[in-house]
Order: sequence, then C-alpha cells, then structure tokens
Amino acid sequence: MSINEMNSRVENDRILVLERVFDAPRELVFQMFKEPEHLTHWWGPFGWELPVCHIDFRPGGSWHFCMKCMDQNQGEYYGMESWGKVVYKDIIEPEMITYTDYFSDAEGNIDKDMPSTEVTLEFIDLEGKTKLINRAEYVSAEALNSVLDMGMLQGITETWNRLEQHLNETK
Repeated sequence: MSINEMNSRVENDRILVLERVFDAPRELVFQMFKEPEHLTHWWGPFGWELPVCHIDFRPGGSWHFCMKCMDQNQGEYYGMESWGKVVYKDIIEPEMITYTDYFSDAEGNIDKDMPSTEVTLEFIDLEGKTKLINRAEYVSAEALNSVLDMGMLQGITETWNRLEQHLNETK
C-alpha cells in the first residue's frame, strides 16, 4: 500500500476496515484526533467545516461536533449541518482510540433512528510513518449498508485526504 492510498474491506458483513499510511510520525497523527485546534482543520469531506468542536478527550468523555457544508458548489448540501457525538471508551496514547460514534442533534442528544458505530482507531509506527487502521463495527449489515449508501466511504476518503494535507502543513 502506497502513501495516499486507502484500502477498505468489509468483514462479517458489518465491519468496515479502512487502512492508510500517512507520512508523519505516529505521535503527530494521534494528536490530530485529540485536539480541537487540529480537528477543525481536517475533519469532514471537502467543502465542509467544523464550526462546533467540543472535546473531553478521556475514557468516558465525549466529542460533540457539527460539520457544516460551506461550499456553494455542493448544491442542496450547501448550508446543511450534520451533528455527531463520540463517546470515548478506551485511549492508549499514541496507539489506540476506541469509541462509539453517534448521530446527534445540536444539544448532543443521540439520534436513536440512525445507526451508531463502534470504532477502533489503531496507530501503527512504521519508522517515521504511521499506518492508521479504522475498524467500524455496525449492529447489522443493513446498518453498514445504510451509511455506505449515504456516501460515507467517499466522505472518509476526502476527510483523510484533508488530514494528510493538514499533517503536511503541520510537520
């Protein structure tokens, strides 16, 4: 796998595994996921910003955020807001973060009608580079398919492209 290339595969019909190598040290890549001043630069697909980003980065803590489409070229999505809430389960710095990812509203109330995701992020040191493995487990194959149908794979690809840009600017 070369840098810039994301590999994806589905395991057991309900686990989406994404892998990508970033040309940056593991500690720096990990830092990008824990600090709002970094997340606001790269979280979300191209044309989307993070106007709300409240993080309590600890096991049991949460991250409440809003992604907003600021790109007029995205037509019907322009001005749209997408709220999310992450509840951290385990953090082993700089190796791993596990959390539950929810859709939410502006007050942080979890949307029970949308599928939640159990996520494990693994940061593997590759002699100055970092292999990031994202394992996202859904309650069912239908739940996984519903987020894939929403364009989640394209969204995460663009998000990780933005992460790579921010890493290059930060290094």
